[in-house]
Amino acid sequence: MPSDYLKPPVPTPGRILLRRVVYFSLVLLTTAAAMVLLVGVFQTDGVTPLEFALLFLYGALILWVSTSFWIAALGFWVQLRGGDPLAITRQPPRPGADADGSPLRTAVVMPVYNEDPERVSAGLRSIWQSLKETGRDGEFDLFILSDTRDAQCWLQEELNWYQLCEETGAHGRVFYRNRVHNTSRKCGNIAEFCERWGGRYRYMIVLDADSIMGGSTLVKMVETMEAQPQVALIQTPPIPVNHESLFVRVLQFSSSLYGGMFAAGLNYWQMCDGNYWGHNAIIRLKPFVEHCHLPKLPGREPFGGEIFSHDFVEAALLRRAGWEVWLAYDMGESYEELPTTLIDFAKRDRRWCQGNLQHAGVLLVRGMRPLSRLYMLMGMMSYLSSPLWAMFLMVTGIEAYNQTQTVPVYFSGDNWYPVWPESYTVEMTTVLLVTLGMLFLPKAMGLLLLVLQWRKLKSYGGLIRVSLSVVLETVFTTLIAPVLMIYQSKFVLAILSRRSVGWPSQQRGDHRLGFSEAVAAHYGHTAVGISAGWLSYSYVPDFFLWLTPVLAGLVLSVPVSMYSSSTHLGRCLKRWGLFLTPEEYDPPRVLRLLEENLETVDFWSRRAGGRAEDVVADAAVMALHQGLLPQRPLRKRQRYQLRALTYQLLEDGSESLSLQEKRAVLSDPETLLRLHTLAASGTVVTGQATTDGPVSH
Repeated sequence: MPSDYLKPPVPTPGRILLRRVVYFSLVLLTTAAAMVLLVGVFQTDGVTPLEFALLFLYGALILWVSTSFWIAALGFWVQLRGGDPLAITRQPPRPGADADGSPLRTAVVMPVYNEDPERVSAGLRSIWQSLKETGRDGEFDLFILSDTRDAQCWLQEELNWYQLCEETGAHGRVFYRNRVHNTSRKCGNIAEFCERWGGRYRYMIVLDADSIMGGSTLVKMVETMEAQPQVALIQTPPIPVNHESLFVRVLQFSSSLYGGMFAAGLNYWQMCDGNYWGHNAIIRLKPFVEHCHLPKLPGREPFGGEIFSHDFVEAALLRRAGWEVWLAYDMGESYEELPTTLIDFAKRDRRWCQGNLQHAGVLLVRGMRPLSRLYMLMGMMSYLSSPLWAMFLMVTGIEAYNQTQTVPVYFSGDNWYPVWPESYTVEMTTVLLVTLGMLFLPKAMGLLLLVLQWRKLKSYGGLIRVSLSVVLETVFTTLIAPVLMIYQSKFVLAILSRRSVGWPSQQRGDHRLGFSEAVAAHYGHTAVGISAGWLSYSYVPDFFLWLTPVLAGLVLSVPVSMYSSSTHLGRCLKRWGLFLTPEEYDPPRVLRLLEENLETVDFWSRRAGGRAEDVVADAAVMALHQGLLPQRPLRKRQRYQLRALTYQLLEDGSESLSLQEKRAVLSDPETLLRLHTLAASGTVVTGQATTDGPVSH
């Protein structure tokens, strides 16, 4: 037998092209077939302007639905045959791994911005402990890149970092810095790291504040990059975990059951032209620094200015420079956390919507690869599809009403026999079934894959429970879909009217929504649902029946949002084995470490839990904080302003200072020393000054 026969297949240009021809042909043929059926219904007496609008909207939407469906279908086929032999994790090593000459060290970086210090600390500690258990921790350093503006949160981050270093012996291996100015948001944070420390490392693994990755996965990411010197970035698909509200448990279940199938389908046709999702990815630093500088877009926000969704653009720039970008769909122990309520989920969508639509200004950049442009279009369409669905429903309702007002003419001219109106019930039913099938069949395919891999059934609660979970998940996502449709339509309209949202911090923790909060967020959805239901029932009763699922989601938005935020209900369903995931049934080591660390009482952070005037009295806290402050000269005017803030703090307490003023006080070593001296000498009592002389002493 020839030795070449035993070699694993490699992703040659011919094989990659064949895969893409298969995928795009399936998408286009499906779209064309659905459009032919619909055109056949409309063209009897010519196409009216309203029918033309319906055709345009349906064509755009069915193309989008087909794109997602065939990703799932190809992923189903890949997993059914045991995996993808052309996946990056299965490729043999290529020569030239040490060509760039940089040191073989990896920086694991976590940018944070006003995040919960306890969760950040527990997550980092878990990752570091898991990495140490591999015995390969000597090849890695960990960086906490803080852009935190909140003064109290800033102090807690410092204390938690010091505690982590003390208890794990990680001094000189785990680093912390807080930027003076958080210019350019997250991408500016990463850029500053690359400029200051990037030359010390060959690779950088980027985490989000809620990311959790196992040590073995970190090691495997580095090994894969070392074996493939032509690769600049490998993205892993993060699985949502670690929350217990009903809303997020449903999303965790669906992501766990269907996510691997979609990731395999994406990798099937993307191959070396993959994308970057901003976190849980490894990056080769040298090409990243050379090619991924992000300029400001012309004009003002939301379409101009700094690029919000930098990840798609950075992947496109790497591909333009000739480097490969891959999705390692089969690399496990990569996790993230989701917003725990429908409202918080929508707030996060608002930021992503602006970032994705901003890519319209990047699409025509010279030299960009066609697939990179396609990813940006797909990102834009993920939000533009919502207003398109809303318009499609409205136009369909108007057309249905017009049809009820049309009186059929049976006799005309010299006709002695009646001319019966043609019925296109079969064609319209086929169009509807094709659309619904492409929307819901991926759920059935995910369940079938699990049944075929029967050893995994137990970790999902068994066949009966997982089947019931799929049904309930389908009902739940159907109910929240119209709410998200209206939310995203509002976001798109706001952005098109040039209203920028900025980049506020996220609410990540479990919390139950109150009735007033839910009503304030969803009263508009309820009003739209009731109004649309009354109009359709009164004027087009047949259309009302088809619109019922959409109307139900809008009318019930307040109770659905409230009860889905309940952790009590989420825990009850977990005990019953519903929406169970393998990570809940048998948590991997890194998630068990996270749970243990979250339960640990953090003494250091509790020392920083009081008011600013209490914290400055703690010599250890102040010594650590001052040691981490950068040296920066102050103008005379700034010193006078700090002197005034000192008096205000002494007389009125820290509650009288704004967040910016607190940060100014905590950023100046001289002011801190003065306050600490006063506090230690007893001249500061519960936020009031009782000085024997001027503060300047």
